[in-house]
Amino acid sequence: MARPTNKQDLLDLSGKNWDALTTLVESMPLEQQNGSFPFDDRDKNIRDVLIHLHEWHNMMETWYEVGMRGEKPAIPKAGYTFQTLPALNLEIWKAYQDVELPEAKERLRNSHKRIMELINSHSDEELFTKKYYKWTNSTSLGAYFISSTSSHYDWAIKKN
Repeated sequence: MARPTNKQDLLDLSGKNWDALTTLVESMPLEQQNGSFPFDDRDKNIRDVLIHLHEWHNMMETWYEVGMRGEKPAIPKAGYTFQTLPALNLEIWKAYQDVELPEAKERLRNSHKRIMELINSHSDEELFTKKYYKWTNSTSLGAYFISSTSSHYDWAIKKN
């Protein structure tokens, strides 16, 4: 499916990629779910990938809440730029090393649900008109949601 350009496509692709990701993970034996990846990367296992998605949902929610109050959110996060994403993602990885896989799954399920509810609360115009909300700068709110759902889920599927 092409990059979403309307609310229904965003919901459909996010749902499709979410289902594919969760089906992939749940189809693996528990030993494999809890095992390490056979390649060297920041994310060492499925838990790392799932919690990464969860934290990016959290950041999206923060941007949204701050932006909708009429303030300028720190995107991606205070002290970071998109050029320093590797350092931010490493900080995220370090922060969640004490979280077990079942908790990571639950946190991700909950944050996914909250993000989908936010998407559902907006019209096509609100989601896909560039600069509709000042805080999204030159892009659209939908572009932020695509990045934190459908395309990020696709990234996670390819990691596994």
